[in-house]
Amino acid sequence: MKKLLFAIFAHPDDEAFGPSGTLVLEARSGTELHLVTLTSGQTGQNPDGHEDLGVVRLIEWHKAAKLMGAAKTHYLGYRDGQLCNNVLVEIQARLIKIVKEVVSQQDEPCEVEFMTIDDNGITGHIDHTVASRAATFAFYTLKGTGNLPLTRIRYVCAPQDVFPTHNIDWIYMPAGRTPEEIDEVVDAREVLDTVRQIIRCHHTQRADAEAHLSARADAVAINHFIVRN
Repeated sequence: MKKLLFAIFAHPDDEAFGPSGTLVLEARSGTELHLVTLTSGQTGQNPDGHEDLGVVRLIEWHKAAKLMGAAKTHYLGYRDGQLCNNVLVEIQARLIKIVKEVVSQQDEPCEVEFMTIDDNGITGHIDHTVASRAATFAFYTLKGTGNLPLTRIRYVCAPQDVFPTHNIDWIYMPAGRTPEEIDEVVDAREVLDTVRQIIRCHHTQRADAEAHLSARADAVAINHFIVRN
């Protein structure tokens, strides 16, 4: 049966720095991959002084999406750093609409899976938490109708060996998940070179990208998930 995967994140580089290895493997196995970003990341790092950083970051996102093998990208147009309860309900409704429209266009039986970030935000960024909560609401709302073939939602998480303790250097950043909390580990090191290329597509965020690649080494292609049905 054909599989549709909706990967829903707050910023254009979230899936690149996170589960890009898993997403590459999914696309190469025949999964129809849909990438959703809630914002353009327009308040991110801007070392080159771009007048409209959001436009540049969306171009980078599309390049990364092509390397991942995404079938389609969906940009929702919210402001980076300003996601909150005031827009959460609207985001949820828009995600539900996107999924329904994509499923209605299928000409063969399919199953639908969601992927998003751990609702602890990993880094503590509120935008991440909003993306996770909106994706979760959309998943269970659609699943609850009984009309769509939703299977599971996977939450990208950081393991405890990466973040052994919480951190308050910037905003509150929780400790990583314990082995008992992690349901699935995907080793995508067979596509490690592609993962590195995907991360480096986000050239404007290169300081974070190179720090991430250096810190994680080959493990940058090993992804951890909490899984819910």
